[in-house]
Order: sequence, then structure tokens, then C-alpha cells
Amino acid sequence: MDWNWATGWWIAAGVLVAVELATGSFYLLMLALGAAAGALAAHLGVGQTGQLLAAAVVGVAAVVGWHLKRRRMPASAPASSNPDVNLDIGQSVQVEAWTTDGLAKVHYRGAAWQARFIGSAPAQSGRHVIRAVEGSCLLLDR
Repeated sequence: MDWNWATGWWIAAGVLVAVELATGSFYLLMLALGAAAGALAAHLGVGQTGQLLAAAVVGVAAVVGWHLKRRRMPASAPASSNPDVNLDIGQSVQVEAWTTDGLAKVHYRGAAWQARFIGSAPAQSGRHVIRAVEGSCLLLDR
């Protein structure tokens, strides 16, 4: 088997992809693109310096591009109040009575839950909406 620079670049790209799969760092995939660019440059007969330059330019450009794209994306809500993560967010519950400290017991999904009122108006009995979940406590608003 003939080991050349292209083989080394492809192995480096594969290792970067494998490490990305183990760690979840998407930036490693961008560096793998750079290694693939180095491999393609080697296949085209470019010298070692050109291969290294191609890998560096593509890898750095991909990392910077991904970083700028992520910076423009809106920050996601914390998991405790994100309806994409917690399907309870936005569901409604019936509150029979509140205690003086703003807590209540509610029945939700066949179980008794502790609830806390987080709204600005005074806590009143009636239908409330789950805005967040902290452990086993539902944070409610009208």
C-alpha cells in the first residue's frame, strides 16, 4: 500500500470526524473540511506547502464562517422554559387555590405537582399556563 500525502489528509479528516462524533463539537467538522481540502490539493499534485495552505485556508474559513453564523442566530431559551425541549411549556392547568406564599398543588398528567405563580397580577384560582418547569415545580402564569 502506497502512503502518500493524500492518504494522510484523508486519515486526518476521518479522525477529526470521529472525534467530532465523540465530543459533539461541530467545529471539528469544519477542520475536517480543511483536511479534505488538503487531500484534494494532494490529489491535484500540489506540493506540501500548497496542501497545508489549502487545508489551513479552508479549515479556518469554515470555522470562522460557522462561528459568525452561530453568533447571528438568536440564543435559545433555557431548557426549563424552552417549549422545544420541554413539551409541558404552554400547557394549561387548573388551580383550585393558592397559598399565601404563592404556591399551589395542581393535578397535571395524572400526578400531583407543586406549582408556583410567576405572573405580575395577584395569584387567583382558575386556568393557568405552564411557563417553565424547575425540577418538580411548575411555574405558572395566567
